[in-house]
Amino acid sequence: MSAPPGPSPAESRRLLTAVFGATFFVRFGFGLTLSVFASYILAQTQGLSTTSVGVVGLVASASPIGEFSTVLFSGAAADRYGRFPVLLAGTAAAGILLALVSFTRDPLALAGLNLLFGVSSGAILAASLAVVADQADRNRTGYEMGRFDAMNLLGWIVGFAVGFGLLGALPNADLVWVFRAGAILLGVGVLIARQLSLGHVDPVLNRTFDLKAIYRALSRPSVLLVTLPWLVIYMLLGVGFVFLGGAAGGLGIPTYELAALIGGGGLILLATQPYFGRLADRYGRTRLMIAGTIGFVGVLVCAALLQQYGPQPALVGATVVSALVGIGYGPAALAALADLSQTLTRATTMAIYTLTIGVGMFLGLGIATSLYAAFGAAGLDAFFAVVGVTLVALTGLRWRQVRTGVLPVGA
Repeated sequence: MSAPPGPSPAESRRLLTAVFGATFFVRFGFGLTLSVFASYILAQTQGLSTTSVGVVGLVASASPIGEFSTVLFSGAAADRYGRFPVLLAGTAAAGILLALVSFTRDPLALAGLNLLFGVSSGAILAASLAVVADQADRNRTGYEMGRFDAMNLLGWIVGFAVGFGLLGALPNADLVWVFRAGAILLGVGVLIARQLSLGHVDPVLNRTFDLKAIYRALSRPSVLLVTLPWLVIYMLLGVGFVFLGGAAGGLGIPTYELAALIGGGGLILLATQPYFGRLADRYGRTRLMIAGTIGFVGVLVCAALLQQYGPQPALVGATVVSALVGIGYGPAALAALADLSQTLTRATTMAIYTLTIGVGMFLGLGIATSLYAAFGAAGLDAFFAVVGVTLVALTGLRWRQVRTGVLPVGA
């Protein structure tokens, strides 16, 4: 079946704006949730015992479980029924679930709601990435994926910044309003996305719900070598997302300072991600992925040195530079995945990105909390070391594919 004719450039811009807005709002809600989750569940603002770490980790990990266990089916649904029906339904469901979170602090109930929130989040990302890949010109795929990644990460970071700021400003009993405000914002995101997508009719790409496409996407080595590094990266990020607030409080760092630092990082991401995407379009996906890997490994090394020697100016500067280099990985890898996808199964293929994020966060939380409970700081050091080595190995394998001609040089 040939690909359907694409929309006009003006319509493409409008559809991309709808996707970027919906992505920002759902990630904002997710970041808002995780930033206050530990305090909300335990009814205390700081101080975590090994028991409470385990409880919070289990509840928080429910969302990535829901995300990675269903996202490929969401992608197949977006290929069968259209991108925007799946996108709008997922965003609306996420808003409702976020509102329901505000009515209970029972860990079991929160785990169930968080599981469903992950299902909705996965559906949104699978559909959104397919829209970006559909609408982006081949020579601008990296740039558009950079814009997507900027809004995706900005949503996380602004959600965390607002959540940490409110965590220090509100009594613990009033944290319910944080979730309700997030639900309202997700509702606004639904309205904006629907308004911008009015008049657009997704073509019927697949006339059946193609479950075999899931197997075909997962069995392609070139796809796995693009997506597996995300698994490793989010094993690291998932731990930081959940426990950063409690750790900062234990070190005496005020939550408003943490919020300001995170907010500043969000502005940097907004400015740099499209730029890194342009570099990936110009110099190739693999080169930017290699640079991003070096940056992430640099962050891990600097984090270990900071733990040992404290916040020395040179170490802090090296950490910032490494982080800036590391964030170039996202746009290049997303563009590479879009290049490898086929129109008829694009949402299914792009959903693998979300699958690896969810699995990575789940594994990262489980492994890191277990190692910390058993070995303390030494266990976390070992966790970070394994993350770094694995990321280097996976990026090296993709580089070898380019050098041996399995992938084109510009990949």
